[in-house]
Amino acid sequence: MLVLSRGVGEVISIGDDIAVHILELNGNQVKFGVGAPAGVPVHRAEVYQKILERQGARTHPEPVPNP
Repeated sequence: MLVLSRGVGEVISIGDDIAVHILELNGNQVKFGVGAPAGVPVHRAEVYQKILERQGARTHPEPVPNP
């Protein structure tokens, strides 16, 4: 897992087509926007898990935090 520190207005790029924009910091919460091509689905992890379950697919395990 890559851990990054970013501030408001900064961007994290994932590959050539995905950008995560840091929009707002409020205490221990971060508001961010994800820019991705129309064909790339973007979901919160819990929503994605439900989609997989409804499709009968094997769910992905939760990420393991680095020590």
